[in-house]
Amino acid sequence: MRCPFCGNEETQVKDSRPTEDSAAIRRRRSCPECGERFTTFERLQLREMSVVKVGDRRQPFDSDKIIRSMQIALRKRPVEFSQIEKAASGIVRQLESQGEHEILSADIGAQVMKALIELDIVGYIRYASVYKKFNDTDDFNDFLEELKNLPVNGRKAS
Repeated sequence: MRCPFCGNEETQVKDSRPTEDSAAIRRRRSCPECGERFTTFERLQLREMSVVKVGDRRQPFDSDKIIRSMQIALRKRPVEFSQIEKAASGIVRQLESQGEHEILSADIGAQVMKALIELDIVGYIRYASVYKKFNDTDDFNDFLEELKNLPVNGRKAS
């Protein structure tokens, strides 16, 4: 593993342990060249997947994008990073279990929406405002009306 700080090709694993959901291995590493420490995650990849974007463009699937988009939606919200990782890991496992090599970006977005509504309603609304591409305030108001009737963590969202 290359050191992200100095580029040294040889790094040392100091500690390895499974993540909370046992879906990956967390490795603490150090660089003998510059002395910096960093963490890597090793996860089983069942198959190469690609994402079919709008306009039929394709790109390799990157699970880190799910985590980043959820972090943005949940910025300054009372949700721990470990909760985001666990939700993202569940989404990836769900997508992999479908057995498809190509996944529509809309399907990924729908999975993220399902996870966010369970984690934090404000994060869900933030993500939806981008994912659903509201054109005007009426679109947003319609969405909020629908949201009031959805059960969230066993209760109404309103």
